[in-house]
Amino acid sequence: MATFIIGLAILFVGAALYGKFCEHVFGPDDRKTPAYTKQDGLDYVPMREWKNSLINLLNIAGTGPILGPIQGILFGPIAFITIPIGNIIGGAMHDYFSGMICLRDGGTQMPDMIRRYSNKGVYTFYQIFCSLLLLLVGAVFIYTPGDIAATQVFGFDGSATSVSTWVIYGVIFVYYLVATVFPIDKIIGRIYPIFGAILLFSAIGVFIGLFVKGYPLINLWDSWNGALVSYGDYFSANHFIPIFFITVACGILSGFHSTQTAIISRTMKSERQGRMTFYNMMVLEGFIAMVWAAGAMGVYNLGLQAADAGLATATIGVVCKDILGPVGGVIALLGVIVLPITSGDTALRSLRMAVSDALHIDQKNVKKRLGLAAVIFILVAVILVFAKSNAEGFNILWRYFAWSNQTLSLFAFIAISVWMFENGKARFVWMPLIPGAWYAFVTITYIVNAKIGFNVPWGAAYVIGIVAAAAYVGLILWYGKKRAARKAQKA
Repeated sequence: MATFIIGLAILFVGAALYGKFCEHVFGPDDRKTPAYTKQDGLDYVPMREWKNSLINLLNIAGTGPILGPIQGILFGPIAFITIPIGNIIGGAMHDYFSGMICLRDGGTQMPDMIRRYSNKGVYTFYQIFCSLLLLLVGAVFIYTPGDIAATQVFGFDGSATSVSTWVIYGVIFVYYLVATVFPIDKIIGRIYPIFGAILLFSAIGVFIGLFVKGYPLINLWDSWNGALVSYGDYFSANHFIPIFFITVACGILSGFHSTQTAIISRTMKSERQGRMTFYNMMVLEGFIAMVWAAGAMGVYNLGLQAADAGLATATIGVVCKDILGPVGGVIALLGVIVLPITSGDTALRSLRMAVSDALHIDQKNVKKRLGLAAVIFILVAVILVFAKSNAEGFNILWRYFAWSNQTLSLFAFIAISVWMFENGKARFVWMPLIPGAWYAFVTITYIVNAKIGFNVPWGAAYVIGIVAAAAYVGLILWYGKKRAARKAQKA
């Protein structure tokens, strides 16, 4: 338990210090925000800080900070240290600067941010890559909450041949369509406070329960191989780097988050709300990841659930019901279901906004929004049917989702770095470059080795990953300096 507590101290103390530093580097001021200068009653709508923060938290926190840590904790107590450190210097910094740059640039969406701070080739690749990821997010975040609801709340079998499965999927699908098309303050802004209350009950309830129930958690200095679970052997056999950092996606870093902070950049009343809305909400997601990692380790060590990465969704129900009892467990499960649903709806909303901006499709008319949304939802439905009908469909879907989620962050780090060069902050460019270089190494090494990628042996994959990370940093430094020099000449 001591290592878990140390990790939480690192998370919250580190966030207070580094979050303040990020705010100092960006320099928020009192200029009018796009919520006022472009107010349209649809996407540009001034909303209160607490509501923006809550919406952003629910937008970014899908099943990643739950399923990821449940699988990642099999690597042992090292997870309790790597999650908070990566969160503060990587994920929260990524979310803060992505959201704030979009805010200052007029409420632009991420494709526009990438286009402005890179070149046409990078922008085109990003647009395609991001669109594919958002489609995957939409499908994954119908599949996972739907299956959890079917099997652990209603007691159905959750099979592809059961009508109940598709009815539950259909209900989620309809909600996504409504949330994607209608004004953000009419649907999302009103429903999310209720969802937020359920989420807080779930996360805080499990956290308190860890101590009340006295869950046995292993420390860094203990033996990692216990009578029931051999964390040390798992760590040695499964390539902690890069596998852990792909598995524990959203609790540490998620490229998907930048697409969500961009949405909130259109509803903020003041730039000074950015630290709470963007940085601190990612820290809360890190807390959720820590809680679920600890809960999973506890039930594994007690023998209440088999320590198997493939049983992650079953582990959720065991943790909830053992800690909070039958009724509280069901409410906590609802909190788990809320997370992906409140990410899936805005993932598809941001995809609609990005496509409409790129193709200059007017979205003021409901019929036009429905027309564009219909195309997007048909594609999501195709992916969902494949994932559910094929025996290996969801495993394939999840692996591509996890890898592409982390890879997308590399584009945001490029844009943040170039923005710093152009805005007289080049001395701070190490802030995006350190996590950017790390995840360039992680994602390239993973996909080069993975069976869903190029299936290259580990030794060669590590070499390729190192070379790719070095090239990534070198190209950013070269391009950033070039852009800064060009801007200085124009001035």
